[in-house]
Order: sequence, then C-alpha cells, then structure tokens
Amino acid sequence: MIKRVGTTYIPVSDPETASSWYQETLGAVENFRNADKAIMDFADQSFFLVKAKPGERLGFEDIHGNLHFSMTFEVDGFEELSALHTFLKGKGVEVGEMEDRGHAGNNFVFYDLDGNLFDVWSELSPKFKNAR
Repeated sequence: MIKRVGTTYIPVSDPETASSWYQETLGAVENFRNADKAIMDFADQSFFLVKAKPGERLGFEDIHGNLHFSMTFEVDGFEELSALHTFLKGKGVEVGEMEDRGHAGNNFVFYDLDGNLFDVWSELSPKFKNAR
C-alpha cells in the first residue's frame, strides 16, 4: 500500500522569499522556482511552497479552539531538539516552549514567516533511527 509521504504543499505569500527562509532557516535545498511555487528538498521529502491567497496557512483549530499543527518534524534526541530550539530563536523565528506532552520525548512548535505552524519531536521514527 502507501510507502511514504512524497510531497507536502505549504501555502506561502511569496515563493522566492519563502524559499530563501526555508534554505537559511531549515537547510532546505531549492530544486525549482517560478512565480507560483518553489520546490524544496529537506527532511527526506519534497516540499512545494505554493503561492496562496492572503491568509492561507497550514494548521487547523482543534476542539478546544487552539491552532494545531499539521506536521511534525523529527530530530535525534533531546540535545538536538534543544540545539534546534536555540538556533531558531537566534534566527528570530517564533518558537514555543519545549514541552513534555506525556509520551516519549519532548516537542516544541514554531512558525514559518507566513504563519504556518509546525511541530518538532525529539524522537526519530524507528526506520530512520535504524538506518543510521
């Protein structure tokens, strides 16, 4: 059946500006860009930064009225989580506090420059952990 997620689409206001931010902030590599989209590779996946109508963002409101992320990135351990948290704060990225959500590992959330909300988790999926 389904083997992996190949591409994720992220709404942005300006593909060129967003591409630069994703490259400088998250280490993405740009493979293609035009006025409507930028195609990026990072986190072992392809991301399309698609020019969207003003105000469009990833995420949704949960049952309690809180904005909820739709994607979680993984790092390998608490030290890497802490280092990424510090790095993003140093770049002026809006980040949440590191938290224990009652399951293995710790997490924090961050926003890209278009207000898209993402999560980061300190635990690698077993397939990636075993591939090292």
